[in-house]
Amino acid sequence: MTKPTHNELEADVPFDDLPNNGSSKGSVDWQALFDSAGPLSKIISGFTARPQQQQMAQAVGDAIGQYKATIIEAGTGVGKTFAYLVPALSSGGKVIVSTGTKTLQDQLYFKDLPLVRKAFNISAKLALLKGRANYLCVYRLKQALTDGQYKDRRSISYLHRIDDWSSMTQMGEIAEVTHVPDDAEVWSSVTSTTDNCLGVDCPDYGDCFVANARRKAQEADVVVVNHHLFFADMALKDEGFGELLPSANTIILDESHQLPDVASNFFSDIFGSRQVRELARDILAETMTLGDMPTLRDASQEMDKVVQDLRLAMDKPGLREPWYKISSKPAIQTEIANLEAVMIEVEGLLGALDERSKGLQTCHERLDALLHRLQQMQKPSEDVVQWYETFTRSFTLVSTPLDIAKQFKKQMDGMPCAWVFTSATLAVDKHFSHFSERMGIIDADELQLDSPFDYWHHSLMYAPPNMPEPQQHDFVEKVVEASLPVIDACKGGVFMLFTSYFALNKATEMIKDSVTDRRILVQGEATQHEMIDQFRNEGNALLLGTGSFWEGVDVRGDALSCVIIDKLPFAAPNDPVMEARIQSIRANNGNPFYDYQLPQAVITLKQGVGRLIRDHHDRGVLVVCDPRLRTKSYGKVFLESLPRIPRTQKIEVVERFFSLKNESVSEANDDDTQKAKD
Repeated sequence: MTKPTHNELEADVPFDDLPNNGSSKGSVDWQALFDSAGPLSKIISGFTARPQQQQMAQAVGDAIGQYKATIIEAGTGVGKTFAYLVPALSSGGKVIVSTGTKTLQDQLYFKDLPLVRKAFNISAKLALLKGRANYLCVYRLKQALTDGQYKDRRSISYLHRIDDWSSMTQMGEIAEVTHVPDDAEVWSSVTSTTDNCLGVDCPDYGDCFVANARRKAQEADVVVVNHHLFFADMALKDEGFGELLPSANTIILDESHQLPDVASNFFSDIFGSRQVRELARDILAETMTLGDMPTLRDASQEMDKVVQDLRLAMDKPGLREPWYKISSKPAIQTEIANLEAVMIEVEGLLGALDERSKGLQTCHERLDALLHRLQQMQKPSEDVVQWYETFTRSFTLVSTPLDIAKQFKKQMDGMPCAWVFTSATLAVDKHFSHFSERMGIIDADELQLDSPFDYWHHSLMYAPPNMPEPQQHDFVEKVVEASLPVIDACKGGVFMLFTSYFALNKATEMIKDSVTDRRILVQGEATQHEMIDQFRNEGNALLLGTGSFWEGVDVRGDALSCVIIDKLPFAAPNDPVMEARIQSIRANNGNPFYDYQLPQAVITLKQGVGRLIRDHHDRGVLVVCDPRLRTKSYGKVFLESLPRIPRTQKIEVVERFFSLKNESVSEANDDDTQKAKD
């Protein structure tokens, strides 16, 4: 790709009425565009100018105009979405926007992008692209309807419902099918993977929904994807849009705080029992179609049985541990050897028969890849951590790189375009080194923009006194005990966020006996989307949750007036990837706690705190029950990374705050909050 000159980029601006600030020919006056009387104000009710949003738009515009990288932390309320979309759409080049979740994808595509297009009269073509697992595979649906794999009435009913829908859908997105559960087993039979997709050789390729979505993305000026899809392509796994990245002039990665973990997952090699079982099933389907292959059929069925035997040898479900802990056990070694032997046998049979069909050729390629990953798991390496995870009827063996910085930098160097990394939580103690070093980002511009919300007058942080250390046996009981007066004083809704399911479950038992005057919602009782809707509608509900509720949840107004956090969210040190990274940092004379564990915990806490104030008019109390925030020296790093909030240890101040519904927290100040201010 030829890097366009600055003048070429200016010439590509698709409209002529952008305000000029007079500083240089063709430069855009972003302050005027985001002013209270600017284009956005004409179509967004109550739109107000925010200096932080204007600064961010300027920074994004500079990055795009000069083809450079920039890292931007935009606190809650900055309006970062519009701040990067307006410069991106006005650039005239190909833009890829990647978000943290499919929910955010949909919001960008269906709401934010059309609004910007309308406000600025831009005719840019838009496309939404998701991973292939989100689209119906017509070919595999036909197979599933005829191969007789499912015998139970429910699955057969689901298949027929999907078949009925397939004749009406235009996009083929399985999310349209609301009358088949998301976790229904049949979905894996009617969607494709990179392993089993036949590509252009598929007899139904002309009706392929994935191919159609790709074509639209190729023709679009702005393509919205999510991080999983973005990194699947980077990891050369051809998840669906490999042709798009090299053609991009601008790549914008929103919710960038998720990137290190997502990148690590997609640069990992995974051997899963489900992959093997699906392969065995697909081989069996091919033999039934072609006939006269009893040896291959029997061998594939044996492969399915042996991989299940390996799962049984791994003991109980719910384990996530380093592979070395069980790989040397005699039972594991025996089953690994059995599985490798049968896979080699099936590979030999496929090699002799794969010319019979494209399906068998694809199965052969999949088996080669799986066999290689299984064999690599028997070869320890200093550059990766090998670990395993067990589920009720399946397992995965994973080889995760300890450092993805070099791989990501190589990808960036291969695509000399504008790179914008942004999130509400990227900085730790006022700097970005933790993020940029993990991602291998060099020479990027950096900008930290505080939230425009008035945390000092609209919020309060309460640190309950006399709390035990989190490792004490009665810590959860003390958390609940300290929280009950706060919940009682709060007339709006309350989030209780926990760092473990153990604490969540233990607190739930106690809370249900103590709180009887408001609806109690507990993670796992319904989908997250359903729970948030119920929480908003109740207006004063109490929601107890863990990880997934710490970020990406937007509840405004009195419906969420208090966020209670049990303890500082340090990741469990016994996680195999965490454990290996700690050992690696220590081996390289680093400090694992300050270089890795502390920054990760700070970013997670910032996400949890970000649930509290979502609007200029929001008011609320943040409760952090962990005494280490005050008693440990590193507590200052957490506090310096949070918005400037008055602090107290007196429940009377909390009660006073909640009683002053329409007044500022300054009227509830005591000695504690004044000291925090000073």
